[in-house]
Amino acid sequence: MATKKKTTSAAASKKARPEFDTMKLHGLNEAVKLVKDSARANFDETVEIAVALGVDPRHSDQIVRGTCPLPHGTGKSIRICAVVSDAKMDEAKKAGADIVGNQELVDNIVAGKQALDFDRIVATPDMMVVLAKAAKLLGPKGLMPNPKLGTVTPDVAGAIKEAKAGSIEFRAEKAGIVHAGVGKVSFDEKHIAENIKTVIDALNKAKPSGAKGTYMKKMTISSSMGPGVKVDLGSVAA
Repeated sequence: MATKKKTTSAAASKKARPEFDTMKLHGLNEAVKLVKDSARANFDETVEIAVALGVDPRHSDQIVRGTCPLPHGTGKSIRICAVVSDAKMDEAKKAGADIVGNQELVDNIVAGKQALDFDRIVATPDMMVVLAKAAKLLGPKGLMPNPKLGTVTPDVAGAIKEAKAGSIEFRAEKAGIVHAGVGKVSFDEKHIAENIKTVIDALNKAKPSGAKGTYMKKMTISSSMGPGVKVDLGSVAA
């Protein structure tokens, strides 16, 4: 019995190995095809990119952060919490916000009475003083609104609609790596590639003044459960 289990386990392990050279750089279109072909999960996996940048986010002049509206969306339903003034409540609701409130909502968040079951907070500028009391709770989860991300704005409806349409937030982590979901494996290959090009373009535009040497070093794409495929960055710009 033990031998049979070992053989079965070895067979499963062999099947899980990628059927391509993991060390080779692939053109973007080829890489996208490999990612789609390698997806084996019984759900619609997210296509993810990891881009290594030549920055050190510990320095204020090397921070890379922003938002990027994907031309073909993310394939994910985004829940929006709008913290707005009374005058903007109806506007936020009509734009599609899932949770709308002001002082009382923030108090409930701080007290643990409001679950953080949303992906993004959009706020009007006048509500940031109120939201400050929840900063220690929201900040570590990446939920604190920020003017640079377009989530603190008088144009509440525009920010909500953009997020619902498939706008993503990106930020370079400690090692200078940006992770982002760029669609689902069920998407057309062309649409995934176009979403990736849009993110790369946004990263280039967000290049900080303190970045020295090679800014964009390498990129890998994969599905949620699949192997990583190395991408030739030259093919992304082409």
